[in-house]
Amino acid sequence: MSSQPSPLKHLNTFALPAYASNVISANSPEELISAWNESVSKSQPVLLLGEGSNVLFIEDFFGTVLLNRIKGITFSEDSVAWHLHVGAGENWHDLVCYTLENNMPGLENLALIPGCVGSAPIQNIGAYGVELQKVCEYVDLLDMNSGSIQRISAHDCQFGYRDSIFKHRYGDGFAIVAVGIQLMKAWIPTLGYGDLTRLDPLTVTAQDIFKSVCAMRRSKLPDPTITGNAGSFFKNPIVDAAIANDLVKNNPGIPHYLQSNGSVKLAAGWLIDQCALKGYKVGGAAVHQQQALVLINLAEATGEDVIGLASYIRQQVAQKFGVWLEPEVRFIANDGEVNAVERLS
Repeated sequence: MSSQPSPLKHLNTFALPAYASNVISANSPEELISAWNESVSKSQPVLLLGEGSNVLFIEDFFGTVLLNRIKGITFSEDSVAWHLHVGAGENWHDLVCYTLENNMPGLENLALIPGCVGSAPIQNIGAYGVELQKVCEYVDLLDMNSGSIQRISAHDCQFGYRDSIFKHRYGDGFAIVAVGIQLMKAWIPTLGYGDLTRLDPLTVTAQDIFKSVCAMRRSKLPDPTITGNAGSFFKNPIVDAAIANDLVKNNPGIPHYLQSNGSVKLAAGWLIDQCALKGYKVGGAAVHQQQALVLINLAEATGEDVIGLASYIRQQVAQKFGVWLEPEVRFIANDGEVNAVERLS
């Protein structure tokens, strides 16, 4: 660490008191490349960060945190769809609002998801029955070593549940600089989850869905500007049909959702809730009282507090249901991202 480390508390929504050797904000691909080259020349690790809404700093970062702040939204249209080109540093929820204000429906189910647009393809963000892959047209990826920008089609992004090629093939030295979004003019509402099931598919508007999604999220999820958190901490587990059948037989009320490949998605929050863990604390970290899937920073929590809490939750759920939860949040150590499951095992 340098003699004057940079605080990261305001750059991660968990509000953990971590530090980095250096923090640089980049507003263009050229600035990203310049900061990257400078760090490489010093043999320092680099962490690309959007709004820090899906990271857990488990210790101080011994390198440069590079903030991707590339902005801009442009769009064109044809008879079938609107096509948006969005800078990676744009706020995701602001993009959702922008599209609705311009009468371009399709993103309303993804309202209030925290973070930047550039982070959305990495996780294949999703909520209330819609995932990014449904609307993604392409991703522009910068190779900071060569300076070239490659356009990757949605098909080649290899999207999966909270997964994409960007988690596996494109690590250090690559940065998403823009995302292409395609919104079909023949809009079909998605009303399969939560309070959305009460809306009339014949009369519902995108604005109705937007308002309902915002109300649901605000009622269940703590505001990270008030209570530090990273949203859903664990992925909803996907299990084989045979395992799901046994679970349903033994737990008739268990929420379960059949997937297109025959597997079944379970609700991680419900599994945690059944273990009576709401409010459970480890150090300054706790399980949120309203939504068991969210871990919160109650008071000066450390990364180790959150790890201890998450590890205990995993063990309790596995003991009761035979299902091992996997973190959705990325774990950041001294020199970069580490395997979250391994750190919790």
